[in-house]
Amino acid sequence: MPLNNCAEGALRGTALGAQLDLHSQRGADRAATMLTMIRTCRLSDVEPKACLTEILTRIADLPATRLHELLPWE
Repeated sequence: MPLNNCAEGALRGTALGAQLDLHSQRGADRAATMLTMIRTCRLSDVEPKACLTEILTRIADLPATRLHELLPWE
């Protein structure tokens, strides 16, 4: 499968039905960050919704030196 088809296939399941603001650099950066986090969860055999919920719940209380604790494989 050509690289573009693989990339499109990987994103299709995540982006279907989502309203991503890709009309600005800021929106594209946010979408890229979220898609990267979701894909990382899937590659680590972690349920993305549960992982993202945990991250968003805990991130405000963690110092920058402990952010690694929020990685899916931790």
